[in-house]
Amino acid sequence: MKKLSLVLLLCFGILGYSQSHLDRYIKAGLENNEIIKQKKFDINKSLYTLQEAKSLFYPSVGLVANYTIADGGRTIDIPIGDMLNPVYSTLNQITNSNSFPSLQNQSVLINPNNFYDVKIHTTMPLLNYEIMYNKKIKSQQTTVQRIELEIYRRELVKEIKIAYYKYLQSMEGIRIYENAMSIVKENQRVNRSLYKNDKINRTAVLRSDNEVTRIEANLQTAVNTSKNAKSYFNFLLNKELDSDIEIDQDMQVPNEILSENTENMEELQKLNQAKELNDNVFKMTKSNWYPKLSGFADFGFQDFDFKVDKSSRYYFAGLSLEWNIFSGNKNKYKMKQVDEDSKKISSQIDNVKQQLLLQFQVSQNNLKSALDQYHSDTKQKETAKKYNDDVTRLYKEGMAIYIELLDAQNQLVNTQLNANIALFNSWIAFAELERANATFNLTKN
Repeated sequence: MKKLSLVLLLCFGILGYSQSHLDRYIKAGLENNEIIKQKKFDINKSLYTLQEAKSLFYPSVGLVANYTIADGGRTIDIPIGDMLNPVYSTLNQITNSNSFPSLQNQSVLINPNNFYDVKIHTTMPLLNYEIMYNKKIKSQQTTVQRIELEIYRRELVKEIKIAYYKYLQSMEGIRIYENAMSIVKENQRVNRSLYKNDKINRTAVLRSDNEVTRIEANLQTAVNTSKNAKSYFNFLLNKELDSDIEIDQDMQVPNEILSENTENMEELQKLNQAKELNDNVFKMTKSNWYPKLSGFADFGFQDFDFKVDKSSRYYFAGLSLEWNIFSGNKNKYKMKQVDEDSKKISSQIDNVKQQLLLQFQVSQNNLKSALDQYHSDTKQKETAKKYNDDVTRLYKEGMAIYIELLDAQNQLVNTQLNANIALFNSWIAFAELERANATFNLTKN
């Protein structure tokens, strides 16, 4: 893909500008933001989930104890008397004694009565593809959450920068209106003095009074806008909403060279990781057709009436093989579902690539427009200042009317405001371009 580049020209030259305050605020915002803390908790949880998946490869050992009492139910009839009594009777006759007593037929309960079984039960998977792919999936889920955190951090940096620029923009607006207020109040004082001396008519006085009222209202609006900007900026930093904000002085337009870098953005990394994860889900689903082999071993004691001797000890061990032969094509349809998900993710990757490239180009063009506007407004501000100085001098000499002076002053204030707006709009557009291109270095914060 053809690389796009943007060369942003400097209007007045960089005057040693440094974003030290802003860099510090960005670092504080990334450290204190509650959403980032919550996402880190989720990552920690996913890491524990991964450890849980790894633990499935190890043996599972447990103590199992059972004690049963039983009465009634099915029995096993053992004809001991019928089998041995004739033999015992013959032996008694031969020995001329009663050494061999008569025996009764026995009926033994199938359920053991007064029987205990205490054992150490151990199981261990020997061949199980499902837990192998499950471990890979858990690891990839953790990676996806890390990427999501980076996406949010990058977005937060952009929001902090924009909020900071808007606050600086509002403070400069207050300064401009305060300067305008001093000018219109001076005009009000001069016009009232001239009116008392019958040098001008009442119209100029009324107009100067209205200008004072108008600038006062605009100044109050600018103050309120600044308060809102301060509150939002402190909100992003998780600080008290009325906390003071240190500002960087002598800000000029940005001077950077940005090359298109959308192929390496976290949004694409997340989708690529999701595609790999989905591939492992497909393999895990397919592995249900493979056999599962596990081993088990029991070591313990069992006997009646809580007897414990050599005959009570026992061990029991073996292998268990499980092989799913037929499940009504359930896994087949599951695999088809996962395959459709994979196609969907591939489509999303292509779409997001175009979206990111479009976002970069739009942000690039917006920055160009903002810079052009700033250059235009700066020239108009310089022209308006010269025009105001000339008209002010002519007015003091009585060679210009008040309406001309008022028009010159309004032009000066408006061009100053427009230049201020354009300056910080350039920085806002640059922050958006920086976000669209993922060029801010998150590793240093």
